[in-house]
Formats: sequence, C-alpha cells, structure tokens
Amino acid sequence: MTDSSKISQPVKAPLKDLALVFLRLGTIAFGGPAAHIAMIDQEIVERRQWVTRERLLDLIGFTNLIPGPNSTELTIHIGYEQAGWRGLILAGTCFILPAMLMVWGLAILYTHSQNIPQGQSILYGIKPVIIAIVLQAFWNLGKKAIKDVPTILGSLGAIFAYFTGFNEVVALLGIGVIVMVIKARESQPPFWGKKPRLGLFPLFPLLTFVNSPPDPDKTINGLQVFLLFLKIGFVLYGSGYVLLAFLQREVIDHHQWLTSEQLLDAVAIGQLTPGPLSTTATFIGYLLAGNMGAIAATVGIFCPAFLLVRMVNPWVTKLRQSPWAGGFLDGVNGASLGLMVGVTYSLGQTALIDGFSLILSLGSAIAVFRFKINSVWLVLAGGLLGFFIQGR
Repeated sequence: MTDSSKISQPVKAPLKDLALVFLRLGTIAFGGPAAHIAMIDQEIVERRQWVTRERLLDLIGFTNLIPGPNSTELTIHIGYEQAGWRGLILAGTCFILPAMLMVWGLAILYTHSQNIPQGQSILYGIKPVIIAIVLQAFWNLGKKAIKDVPTILGSLGAIFAYFTGFNEVVALLGIGVIVMVIKARESQPPFWGKKPRLGLFPLFPLLTFVNSPPDPDKTINGLQVFLLFLKIGFVLYGSGYVLLAFLQREVIDHHQWLTSEQLLDAVAIGQLTPGPLSTTATFIGYLLAGNMGAIAATVGIFCPAFLLVRMVNPWVTKLRQSPWAGGFLDGVNGASLGLMVGVTYSLGQTALIDGFSLILSLGSAIAVFRFKINSVWLVLAGGLLGFFIQGR
C-alpha cells in the first residue's frame, strides 16, 4: 500500500466522486467523531489519496479552533480543497444528509409514539445508557481539556456559571479569552507588543448572537428555530455533547418550549443514527415547528461550520501555530468540560428514576469504559431491555 504521507501531489476528486464518497460515509459514520475521522482517513488518505496524512492532521487540529462538529468540518475542509466552494457545499451536505433524513423520520414517528407504552418503554431503557455515554464523552474531553491551572479554573468557573444560571455563551467566550491572555503572557512578550494574528477571530461573528430575550408565549416559527440554532452553531465548541448544555438552557430553562425528558429523547434518537450528534437539532426543530422547524434547525446549526471553514481554510497553517488561538481553544475546552458537568447532572435527574435505570446506567458505563463497546449497540440494547421491562 502506498504511504499516503509521502504523496507530493494529491489527487483531485470530481464532484460526483465527492458526493458519492461522503454520502456513503455519512450513512455508515456511527461511533462519534473519532470513528468518523478514522473512516475519513482510511477512505480519503489511504484509499483515494485525495490529501496527504500531514494535511489531514493539520485540518483535524484546526477544526478544534472553530465551533461546530469536528468531523463534519473536516469533510467540509476536504471538499473545499478538492473543488472550491462547490466541493465545500457538496461534501458537507452529503455527509450530513443521511443522518438528517433518518432523525427527521424518527422525529415524525416519535410524535405518534409518545402515548404508546411500547415507545415510551424503549426510550425508558435508552435514557440511562445516554447518561453513561455522556460520561464517557466527558471523560475523554477532560483528558485533553484539563492541562494546567488556568484550564482547571476555567472548568470550575463554567460549572459555577451553569448552576447559577449565568449565560453559557458569555461564560464560554469569557473563559476562553482569559485563558488565552494568561497563556500568551506566560509564553511570549506582552500582547501589546505583538498582534494576536486573528487569534480572536471566532469571537466576532458571535457577539451579535449572545442575547436572545425569552418569549415563551409566542407561537414558535421556523425563523425563531433557525436563529436559535444559528446562535448555538456559532458557539458549539468542545464536543457535540456540549450541545445539550445550550439546549437545556435555551429551549427548557429559558424559553420553556420543551421538557428535559424530551431533550433526553432527542439525544437518544440521535444516538441511533450515524453522522454528527448535532443532527439532534433536526429532531428538536421538528418538535418545535414541524417540518419547517426540522429544516430550519438543521440549516441553522450547520451553517456556521460551512461559513467558518470557508473563512479560515486559507489560514490553516498560520493559525495552527498561533499561541493566541491555542490559548483560546484551551480555555474554551476547559469551559466546555464544566458545562458538560452541569448538563450531565440535570439529565441524570430525569433519566435515573429507579433501581433498573441506575443499574442499566452503571452497566453501560462499565461497557463503554472497560470494554469499549460501541455506543450504538448499547443504545439498541438499552431500548430492548426497556421494552421487555416496561412494554410487556
């Protein structure tokens, strides 16, 4: 097999091949971002030699510097480098589309099964499994996010912000900036002696989306859903599971549009489908505003990924080496970890309601931590157990 890391002139892909490859990857991409990236490496680097492994590693590292689902942004980067703006749109859309359609269909079924005992029984078994999966994501993120004293304090600050009701967006950005400044001053001359070289660029498109006043009495429409998820898409750092923290605060605590139980159901449905966990937005959008809401939520949450990749792709090499951008990312990841602590606690109160759910969650945690069992199989097993315990 050819050593793809030594390819000097990567192959350029036709648009048709881009569409077919990323449609197929989007259909089988179970297991989370790490599994998605492994599939992309095998298909794009090893088999098709569209990019070198060095370039792929650069793009993987850089997706951590901008908000949005990392594996999806990786496909968007590859599409852009292969075929410009047409490849950017085509690759990202084809990777997202299979999961969106599956989640959309399941959302329609869900609205008809909520009052069916068997449907509730399946979700009763899935919810405790979700808690274990979120804990695993929390653990994996923590091993990378907690690097030093500033990131530890940033994580603790985010936990405090969550439980005191402080705006998560402000906390996330504020902690990122503070850690960035601390790390930059420790590693180089004062910032007034050297420009940050776009280290703060993720902040500018976010500032107009920080505040959204609650209006729980107003009928929800597609535009409201779009703007809500557009805001979330611009600040979704760290992990797809951080999406839960924003949804908990926005659609439950702030607007009171949904319940915590419905949010858990949405995550459970998202776990049953391939692709990025952010397609949970499709499910939430459907619950809020029907078919138009499903489309609006999906476009809203993924739109920032397309825009930001297009903006920053030419800067990949320079920004990857920027201590300012790296410091901001460290702070945001630490804060994301703190938000995950808060949302895990809130969701656990809804999911762990009896002895069976506690045992199932504990067993699932052992399965994912000790035996590395794929979360898809755990979710399916939890659904079957829930059906046999409650649905008979």
